[in-house]
Order: sequence, then structure tokens, then C-alpha cells
Amino acid sequence: MPTARQIVRKAAVRPEQVVDTLTLDHAARGQAHAHFHTAGGFCVDLALERASGLEDGDALRLEDGRLVGIKAAEEALLEVRAGSPARLLRLAWQLGGSHVPAEVGADVLYVPASAAELVRGSGCSAEPVSRAFRPEKAAHDHSTCGHDHSHDHHDHDHHHHAEKHDHGHTHAHTHEHSHEHAHEHSHDHKHGHDHDHRH
Repeated sequence: MPTARQIVRKAAVRPEQVVDTLTLDHAARGQAHAHFHTAGGFCVDLALERASGLEDGDALRLEDGRLVGIKAAEEALLEVRAGSPARLLRLAWQLGGSHVPAEVGADVLYVPASAAELVRGSGCSAEPVSRAFRPEKAAHDHSTCGHDHSHDHHDHDHHHHAEKHDHGHTHAHTHEHSHEHAHEHSHDHKHGHDHDHRH
């Protein structure tokens, strides 16, 4: 079974290397590990390091260098429109809060048919359509996590440095206190000795 471990984005796909096609819906295009049957009838084992979101026009590179093109499948969607941009924007915000994917157009939203109840509650109009679904990408990625980890490491180093600084300050303070104490003790002792000597 051919294995695909690498995605070739649309801009870098060379048509002469494409030997077959996979038609996948939005959910399938977001997987990292799966078994798919191509239009030509053979099975492809998808084994990506992480789910990177296959897009229409991308391709999967097989181990022998051949490419399998990706085509976005038509899905049952709702074409959502509103009487005002504010109402449509409000619905988009609600969809995001409910983790419902949405494809955003100039004056239209495309959402899964399963979101019908939420759309009806917004006061927007919705028409069922069948088309490829290309929703907006989620607003998080692994590079952000890496940055956070690096930032945490920096904070840890800074905290460690502060602790060392505090320790040194405490040591100096203790030394100063000991010195003053010794000085005062010596002074008192000398004063007592002079007093006894005069008697």
C-alpha cells in the first residue's frame, strides 16, 4: 500500500507528477492518519506528522515520488445571508464561539447543514446548497505553542537570576551586620577595659 507522508501545496504541484486524485470532504482533509481510496482505485495510507489541513489543489507525495492530487468534495451546506452586515457578523461570532466552521464570503457565510438551528435563531436566511467547503482556518498553530514554551523558559531563567541576586544581597547584608556587631563589641570591650584601668 503506497504511503503518503508529505503534502505538496498547490503552488508547487507539477501536473505531470500527478498520477491519481483523492476527493475528500472538509473533515477528511483535516486528518493526519487515514486510509483513502483514490479515483483510480488504489488505497493510499496517509501518515503525516500532524494534521496540516489539505486544500483543494494540494497533493500528497507518495514514497516513490508520485503525487496524488486533492480535490475538495461537494458537501451539504447552508448558504447564509442577512439583511445587514452586522447581523451576519454577529452570526459569524456565534459560530466561532460554538466551534462551528464557517466559510466567509463578502456578504455570505457557508456553514455545515448541521448548524441550521443556530442559523435560524440568528434571524438570517439560509438556503441549502451543495458545494466544496473551504472554511476559515483555526486561529492557533504549533509555532505559537513553541513561542510560549520559549517565553516560559526565559521567565524561568530570569527568576533563577533574581533568586541568585537576592541570595547575594542577603549575604552582603549578613556580612555587614556581622561587621557592625563585631565593631560594637570591640568598642564596648575597650571602653570597659579603660574604665577598669583608671580605677
